Amino acid sequence: MKRFLLVLVIFGLAGFAIYNNIQTQSSAAMQKPQVGYYAPHFSLKGLDDQTYQLTGPRDKPLVINFWASWCGPCKMEAPDLEKLYGTYKDKVDFYAINITRNDKLDSAKQFVSQFKLTMPILLDTDSKVSDTYQVKAIPTTFLVDKQGVVRKSIIGMVDAGSLEQELNKIAPK
Repeated sequence: MKRFLLVLVIFGLAGFAIYNNIQTQSSAAMQKPQVGYYAPHFSLKGLDDQTYQLTGPRDKPLVINFWASWCGPCKMEAPDLEKLYGTYKDKVDFYAINITRNDKLDSAKQFVSQFKLTMPILLDTDSKVSDTYQVKAIPTTFLVDKQGVVRKSIIGMVDAGSLEQELNKIAPK
């Protein structure tokens, strides 16, 4: 009888461990930088020395824009992003993530100054976030809804009109 109970406890613990492992893997698999999946979580310091993060559901939708100071299309879309940030900042958060590992901090600061960017500028110094988001070209922009789900992924420069249409889908006026 004791052996039977011991075997039963061992199987019970093994079953619990397997179930726990499957649940952990399922949760992690649901975080992908793809439309319909939860946006991968991150935490980055900004130029203003504040920490910004994405950790799931949030008060407002979020625009995540990956850029570098040497990127021509990034320069072309910066004024439009700043204009839309001014219009939507009460309804949508904007994180402009500089891929600092492939850029120079001084150049990034100069870019921000040149284009008078007032949105939060985050520094991806080790490229972990851009790697997690599988950024292959810049600029790349993700729109994340209030539940933390990726609703749109845009590779390359986005024009103000198209981005505004997408913003109205996740945060109607």
